Amino acid sequence: NVTSSHCLSACCLQTTLAHIIASSIKKKGTGRFVTLSATSASTSDVREVIKQAQNELRLFKRKTVLFIDEIHRFNKSQQDTFLPHVECGTITLIGATTENPSFQVNSALLSRCRVLVLERLSVEAMGSILRRAVDFLGLQVLNGDAVERDASEICSESQVCIEQKALDMVAHLCDGDARAALNGLQLAVQACVAQVRTASSKPHAGPQPITVREQHIKEGLQRSHILYDRAGEEHYNCISALHKSMRGSEPNAALYWLARMLEGGEDPLYVARRLVRFASEDIGLADPAALSQAVSAFQACHFIGMPECEVILAQCVVYMTRAPKSVEVYKAYNNVKCCLRKHQGPLPAVPLHLRNAPTKLMKNLGYAKGYKYNPNYSRPVEQEYLPEELRGVNFFTWTPPDL
Repeated sequence: NVTSSHCLSACCLQTTLAHIIASSIKKKGTGRFVTLSATSASTSDVREVIKQAQNELRLFKRKTVLFIDEIHRFNKSQQDTFLPHVECGTITLIGATTENPSFQVNSALLSRCRVLVLERLSVEAMGSILRRAVDFLGLQVLNGDAVERDASEICSESQVCIEQKALDMVAHLCDGDARAALNGLQLAVQACVAQVRTASSKPHAGPQPITVREQHIKEGLQRSHILYDRAGEEHYNCISALHKSMRGSEPNAALYWLARMLEGGEDPLYVARRLVRFASEDIGLADPAALSQAVSAFQACHFIGMPECEVILAQCVVYMTRAPKSVEVYKAYNNVKCCLRKHQGPLPAVPLHLRNAPTKLMKNLGYAKGYKYNPNYSRPVEQEYLPEELRGVNFFTWTPPDL
């Protein structure tokens, strides 16, 4: 099996699932469970585990379950090491990865695995986890009514309280990442406790209740970890969402996905290049000025960089979103490419009258003979410009033949 996750907290969940499987195997005594991390293990380590697995199966009829954490760190040749042993049943492979296995795991190995996707946690699930953490730490949760009252009436000197609103804020800001939520909660509590103790240590200062509020959470969980990976699947997901939102003429959504990418650390020039492509692919001749707008935006981003260029990209994105759309040129050019690729036999020769004739020999061979120079005529010139085999073909309406 290959488990794939789209958030950091799922890494812990994958490892937890591996431990649950290992515990079950040990209780039943049906096999061995071996754990390796692709960040530190080498191919020789893998071969050694496989050798032991072969001996265990031959001598004791006991199978081996091999768990590889961060399996995407192995290159394709290293992943090939598992293939014959997975096929013959020497090992049962469980791989964990935070990347899309379609891109990072060998296709031959992936075809022999079942992919389980671990999604990021919901706000409700995050609330349950935080509640358990609060109970474990011995904190008292203050609901809306309790917050309105004096905290000293509820919290003793040794008791640490936390507002329910503060817990809700953690659940919403952590992007479904339980590890970030727990770390943020811990930092907020520690900072609040230290702050109150420092204030209480001053002369003539009495004991003060310790209450973790929303502002402490903001300090403890600084939201600088927006879920985005410039080199992973989220990179392609977000640029695809931006492209489709502009194509659908939805400026609100387009601005959202643009901000999601830029705030996550995306290179603004990458976004600008995609806008240049969009100007021709999706707008085309419906608004030829769109290409100039996109190129100007790219140059402006190159000149001033982030964060100043973000509004330039936003302006260009809104322009592209509101512009009329036409894929006429895009489809016609794709038809030409398809025609070339599906052509059987030698490609048609360039007609003689369209060929260049810089030498006397070429002229004697008929190059450029019969060519009608259009500026010499006051009316449209009837002249063939396609090879004879393609005469009458209109690539703007052409459909590829069935082969």
